[in-house]
Amino acid sequence: MTYSTNVQKMRGERKPVTFFNLKSGVIFLVLLFSGFTRLCAEAPGRNANDDGTITVVTSILPLSFFVERIGGERVSVSVMVPPGGNPHTYEPTPAQMVALRKAGLFVKVGSGIEFELDWMKRFISLNPGLKICDASEGVVMRTMSPGEHGHHDHDHHDHGRLDPHYWLSPENGRRIAVNVERALATLDPPHAAVYAANRKRLDAELEALSEEIADKLSAMKQRSFMVFHPAWGYYAADFGLQQISAEEEGKELTPAALRRLVDLAKRTGIRVVFVSPRFNTLQAETIAREIGGVTEPIDPLSDDYIDNLRRATDAFVRSSQ
Repeated sequence: MTYSTNVQKMRGERKPVTFFNLKSGVIFLVLLFSGFTRLCAEAPGRNANDDGTITVVTSILPLSFFVERIGGERVSVSVMVPPGGNPHTYEPTPAQMVALRKAGLFVKVGSGIEFELDWMKRFISLNPGLKICDASEGVVMRTMSPGEHGHHDHDHHDHGRLDPHYWLSPENGRRIAVNVERALATLDPPHAAVYAANRKRLDAELEALSEEIADKLSAMKQRSFMVFHPAWGYYAADFGLQQISAEEEGKELTPAALRRLVDLAKRTGIRVVFVSPRFNTLQAETIAREIGGVTEPIDPLSDDYIDNLRRATDAFVRSSQ
């Protein structure tokens, strides 16, 4: 079989993000001519809106789930990386930067996603009164091990980097909830009991979810699954599965790497290649075609956190049958 035909046109989403590209330049001019920096320094009452609610901005959609469940009617939530956006490449719009001035709390992923590495320092410098909640506080970060990748180029030495996708573990979801509750209670002490009660109810749901997922996965004979983007490592570690990732750091696969992945999938009986809706699927489709299998989407960035993990679990179970 030949892998070189489509390689030149199979390009992923990754692109370099620099402050001086066109979009960043537009944002800078908007902030400069609106007097944004001066206004941020002078905004005294940013913790609450006129109706008493707190405006909270989260980096990604899954974190908005936790803020909404714990904050309830006390919060108004918006998300920086919108539905369909890719947190590895996304740049905020000028309107988002201006709207951020009204926020009392920013909930960040905190695990090294490119969007935050590129923008968090700017958010803080332009909004000195903005409170920051690190949703990853207390989470034990895992490293990307060589065994998770189906391709091993001899000149590649970047294995061991931290995996940023910790929120896909329900156990880590419980830790996120604790961090969000603490941040909201600090910002709004009169309603701390409300946040604590909401967090306690959510914690019970997440604990039950972990038990439900473990029960569903217990019958899986094929304990390995192949994903194009390596987002499901924490989930796999929680439930005794092995994630085999095709893509690494957003780089296009070489023909040799594609060939190794196809051979690995055939040896292990894998017939499904899971893909993220936000990434180019052409190479995943090539792998699926060569193994006589299919691609199936699973979303690591859904705001429907609990039901999304249920859907992903059902997809993993079906793929092993």
